[in-house]
Amino acid sequence: MQSTDIHPSVKGMRTTAIGIAISIVLVFAKFISGYIGHSYALIADASETSADVLSSLLLWIGLRISMKPADKEHPYGHGKAEPLAAIVISLFLLATACWIAWHAIEYIRTPHQLPRRFTLAILLIVILIKEGMFRYVLKVGREINSQAVKADARHHRSDVITSVAAFVGILVAILMGRGYESADDWAALVASGIIVYNAIHLLRPALDEVMDAAPSGEIVRRVRRAAADIPGVDLVEKCYVRKMGFDYYVDLHVQVNPGLSVAKGHEIAHHVKDSLLRSIPGIKDALIHVEPYTTK
Repeated sequence: MQSTDIHPSVKGMRTTAIGIAISIVLVFAKFISGYIGHSYALIADASETSADVLSSLLLWIGLRISMKPADKEHPYGHGKAEPLAAIVISLFLLATACWIAWHAIEYIRTPHQLPRRFTLAILLIVILIKEGMFRYVLKVGREINSQAVKADARHHRSDVITSVAAFVGILVAILMGRGYESADDWAALVASGIIVYNAIHLLRPALDEVMDAAPSGEIVRRVRRAAADIPGVDLVEKCYVRKMGFDYYVDLHVQVNPGLSVAKGHEIAHHVKDSLLRSIPGIKDALIHVEPYTTK
């Protein structure tokens, strides 16, 4: 079976399922290691991974909904479920960052034991696994052009960030000894700020998609070129493209010779539509408006 035969939602769901399974294992490993090893940064890291699991479940649900075909109530399909999932994931990231920051400040003000050395080995393993997941999920997200899957990838990268911050904080605390126990907690606080930045970075494109913002200029240029190449099209006037989940919908105005019959103008419009659907991957449908050509 070739991967091109697999619906983008299915590929995204498979990737998400793998991420959920790995994250669940890491949550237990981090919580137990953080508790035994006296490291709040590691416990905070586990909390961030727990948010990964919850947000990934929401992503899986969103992708599954986006696969549903169009119906009477949703003539354009259910593709908006995909960017909505990305928005929820971003909000989960923001909430997680606030939770980590709140408790980091609390732990900074509370005397506690130095973290144990073995927590560094745990974090190193976590960093390698999560960075691998980030690269894999981001690759799939780019292949299927999914903001939600890309957001899920950034969630894995946020986990890497919190793990690196925890590693640095624990290392400083261990090397410097008594009086530097809070280095571990300061690391968690710094990591929360980075997570907020990533969450906002992910939220903006998802909101744009929900608000039907125009996609990249490249696809608009390709649509215009493909339409202009059709015999009988004198001018491509207006071109609107919007993204609905994994699909694009085109609203195009073309001008033709005003002396042509209605039937001939209709035929040209069909040729334009067929060309767009055939030559540009991702276009689900195109509405072609035929107008008389004018030099004004």
